[in-house]
Amino acid sequence: MRTSARNRLPGTVTEVKLGGVMAKIGIRVGDNQLEAVITRDSAEELELKVGDRVFAVVKSTEVMVNKDE
Repeated sequence: MRTSARNRLPGTVTEVKLGGVMAKIGIRVGDNQLEAVITRDSAEELELKVGDRVFAVVKSTEVMVNKDE
């Protein structure tokens, strides 16, 4: 699969919670846990389940950077 997005984070699905229309997907990326909300249809089409290797693709107009001092 080819994409123009440059922020592709490899991870592992840790949680799949299906709702009526939306689905919450937990993804472990290194030491970090991400949460994505996608349509239930997309989650079912991808057949997402805990343990799957996936990429979290971040496409945003804004990214904030914080530095602890």
